[in-house]
Amino acid sequence: MTRDIPGGFTGPDPARGHRWRDAALSQPAEQRRADVLVLGGGMAGLAAARALTLAGVEDFALLELESEAGGNSRAASLGGLACPMGAHYLPVPSDDAPELQDWLEQIGLRRRVAGRWTYDERHLCHSPQERLYWNGAWHDGLLPLDGVGAATLDQYRRLSRLIDEARRVQRYAMPAVRLPVTETVRALWALSFAQWLDGHGLNDPHLRWYLDYACRDDYGAGAAAVSAWAGIHYFASRHGFPAPGEDSEAEPLLTWPEGNAWLAQRLAAGLGDRLHTGQGVLRVRPGHHGVEVDSVSPDDGRIIRWQARAAVVTLPVFIARRVVDPLPPVVAARTAGLRMAPWAVVNLRLDEAPKDRGGAHPSWDNVTYGTTGLGYVDASHQSLQRVAGPRVWTWYLPLGDEPDARRALLEKPWTHWRDRALAELSVPHPDLPARVREVAVTRYGHAMAIPAPGSLHEGPWHDDRLAFAHADWAGYSVFEEAFTRGHLAGQHIARRLRG
Repeated sequence: MTRDIPGGFTGPDPARGHRWRDAALSQPAEQRRADVLVLGGGMAGLAAARALTLAGVEDFALLELESEAGGNSRAASLGGLACPMGAHYLPVPSDDAPELQDWLEQIGLRRRVAGRWTYDERHLCHSPQERLYWNGAWHDGLLPLDGVGAATLDQYRRLSRLIDEARRVQRYAMPAVRLPVTETVRALWALSFAQWLDGHGLNDPHLRWYLDYACRDDYGAGAAAVSAWAGIHYFASRHGFPAPGEDSEAEPLLTWPEGNAWLAQRLAAGLGDRLHTGQGVLRVRPGHHGVEVDSVSPDDGRIIRWQARAAVVTLPVFIARRVVDPLPPVVAARTAGLRMAPWAVVNLRLDEAPKDRGGAHPSWDNVTYGTTGLGYVDASHQSLQRVAGPRVWTWYLPLGDEPDARRALLEKPWTHWRDRALAELSVPHPDLPARVREVAVTRYGHAMAIPAPGSLHEGPWHDDRLAFAHADWAGYSVFEEAFTRGHLAGQHIARRLRG
């Protein structure tokens, strides 16, 4: 049934980085200078570049391995329809993320109306936002409610009370860089979320499925793999865990057909020739008078030697470990405590929407109960033209719980991931394979850090020459964390240059 559906891999090519990772170093073909180097063009690197500009530092260069900046926030196009290759939404930020709020105001997404902050409704996720397929029909929301027993509902209410209690004992915020590391935080990082749930007698299978889904959604692995702090933080830093029957509204989200690439493109737009794509970082040598960096073009092996007064290292921590020499002990220690979650993202171009089962109406986020994937996002949901016709669905598969997942990503053909997506999505949509016209599979071998028990890091690290910033330092990958850490690192380096 799927044999004739065309497609292939798209997005980051694992071989691109591997070609230079272990290559013997040769002499540089060129030398360049800048006041500051920003190493890595993900959201932290782009935010660091913006912070430097705001501080009046104009002489900098941002080095990015891929052909465009954005990290996990990049986009593809299938049949002329934009779709995300990774991150696809941004929760409306709270006052714990003032730097992000300021930038959203700068680009026109946020403004004050009649004394209240409002967001451009064209970019807020349109209703209906999410639904769950289970027991043969679609249901509003993602928490199984209709048809569950009294014991299940009781456990939902108990978890709601426990989350409320956790918020009274310890402040939770997004981004976590704002939070002090207390004894409560250390204790919750020492055990898994599954252990914490077991300790409170929360073992209902419907509740545990939902909590596993939530952890895999934000952290790439389930409740047994992430810390209790991470599991609680998922709810406590946002909207809590509303018990059944309580009045609650869906968390307001900003989203676009191309996902967070919309944001990445606007951060990168003002960089001009200071953005150097196709430049993999080979070596970073801090010295008494500055930083020396060798970068390489993965396509032809040409090496450029950069001299700078300072650098913001926004590379993933496992890459920073390989290229910074000498390696600060704190970086080595951080790497030792990290597990990385691979991901597969499958975009399917459809000639029209498949038939829908009964129940809740089609939503932006559509999840099937009991599956390993996270369901699909309809990239056309944000379109203001509500007409039938071609569309793109994006299916997400976190692989942090699957053994040898990274090897599977590298070795298995694209059709393997296509067929996994079709098998899962055909449960609620049996006619889906007949509607698919093209498939694009994106692989992330090291997509994100898993906030595993025992991997707590107690703050950012920097000195007079280097400042490190990446979501890995928080132990999980979300836009607010990466943006804020990048901004703070850029601010630190700008202050250092001034005095």
